Amino acid sequence: MQMKYRTRKLVVRSAIDRMIATFLLSVLLTPRLLSAEDTPPSKIGTDGPVGCRQNPKRVKQLVITEPGVYENYLVDGEWMTSTLVKIKADDVVLRHCEIRNGQNNAVSVYARNVTIESCRIHHALAGSFDEQDDAHGITGCPQNLVVRNCDIGLISGDAIQFDPDRGVWDDVLIENCTLWTGPLPADAARFKAGQRPGENAVDTKQRTSHPRSRITIRNCLMYGWNQPGQIGDMAALNLKNHVEAVVQNCVLRDNENCFRVRGGKGEFGGAHVSIDNCAVYDSYVAVRAEDGIENLKIRRLGIGSGIARKLRRAGGGPGPGYENVGEYSAPPYEMVLESGLSP
Repeated sequence: MQMKYRTRKLVVRSAIDRMIATFLLSVLLTPRLLSAEDTPPSKIGTDGPVGCRQNPKRVKQLVITEPGVYENYLVDGEWMTSTLVKIKADDVVLRHCEIRNGQNNAVSVYARNVTIESCRIHHALAGSFDEQDDAHGITGCPQNLVVRNCDIGLISGDAIQFDPDRGVWDDVLIENCTLWTGPLPADAARFKAGQRPGENAVDTKQRTSHPRSRITIRNCLMYGWNQPGQIGDMAALNLKNHVEAVVQNCVLRDNENCFRVRGGKGEFGGAHVSIDNCAVYDSYVAVRAEDGIENLKIRRLGIGSGIARKLRRAGGGPGPGYENVGEYSAPPYEMVLESGLSP
């Protein structure tokens, strides 16, 4: 009897040992998931070559009506008054192009599944400095649009705006882009050297009768949306109307308002905005919260040098659901551009 008991006990211990060994081996062989502390900082702004490569195809206007990849075009409108690039077909990639010198929108997208990548867009100048008129860098009514690694500047409207007519648009991603304006280096169209064109880096529009439009902006650099300018209350990000906007890992500098986030009722409604791990520098207002904006979430906003006001309340300021946590002193601007923002 005793012998049988000992034999059974040895078998049980052997089975337990095998289970422990199997568990330990699985732990050792399973890749460790990266925590936020392990994740390297992301590059801010454009990341890699932008614009045309050697021997680009030069055209005055590009109208895309078929799916495919359209690459290495120099679109010089020679100050024509029509949109320079019109994307009307689904499943299009526009890559390594330069689009310039028009008195209307640079690129309009009325299609699905479009990627605009590594393009340089500039000098879309409608009207004049004193008689402001919109010419946007990228606009339209897209569904599933990616704008990646693009440099967009010197635009008399917004670098990116959806949608001027408040039609149905959704699922827009803007990443690793530089969206900027500043004094013109030389006379252009009806503008004079030294005048600063533009309204906002990104502007959103939508109606409450449509589904809430979604837009994500991440790893972007936005600067120069400041006075003296063509309009009052210029902003890097003018997020308003019936949209859901997520802004992550962005740097904003030299702006009248870095974030202008706006609530509202009625036909156009108010935005839902989440700001996560961004930094602001050398601007009058970091966050201008208007009209009782609901569900404004601000997490880890770095306040750099030269910020006159952290939060400006207008028309009632932020409303229900407002959070602002984890504010910190941002590292020097030059360091952030070189090394990125820590997660």
